[in-house]
Amino acid sequence: MNTFARSSVVMALLLSCCVSSPDPSDKAQGPSQNQEASLHKLVAEQTEAWNRHDAAAWSKNFAPDAEFINIVGTIFNGREEIEKRHASVFASVFKDSRTEVTVRKIRLIDSSVAVVDTDHVVTGYTGLPPGVQATEQGVLRTRMRYVMKQSGGTWSIVAGQNTDVKPAPGMPSQPAPASTGG
Repeated sequence: MNTFARSSVVMALLLSCCVSSPDPSDKAQGPSQNQEASLHKLVAEQTEAWNRHDAAAWSKNFAPDAEFINIVGTIFNGREEIEKRHASVFASVFKDSRTEVTVRKIRLIDSSVAVVDTDHVVTGYTGLPPGVQATEQGVLRTRMRYVMKQSGGTWSIVAGQNTDVKPAPGMPSQPAPASTGG
């Protein structure tokens, strides 16, 4: 075997030792039935709280040090700040709103950490935050992503981000009052 061929074989062996196939146990697993039921219940309770315009109940599952990025990109730190902001929007532009929430995807990162993606349909609002447009006439659609951690059998939201779904091109825009919503 010539030197080039020997070098190629050695390089291939070295690469095969350095590059390993992923460990199947490192892949995110689907949640158990109990975990999935608990996560769906948390989302359902939060949806009901929104529809009652109850900021304390809507915020109760956030960890004390949670971070929430709202629909316009404002960052709220901690459950107390998240609750205060939602109390404000529930008393103003979203005071008559209703939401329907669908869990789109649950991904378990490990046995105690989950990413939960939801789709929201909000109606009955009296205005929208600056820069936010209705997705359809009278309908605001958003996508929420939560990172949740389970401790002692209870899930809490450690991080969340709400993103508005942009209207289809050509849809007339609606004026928005000067408010930064949840």
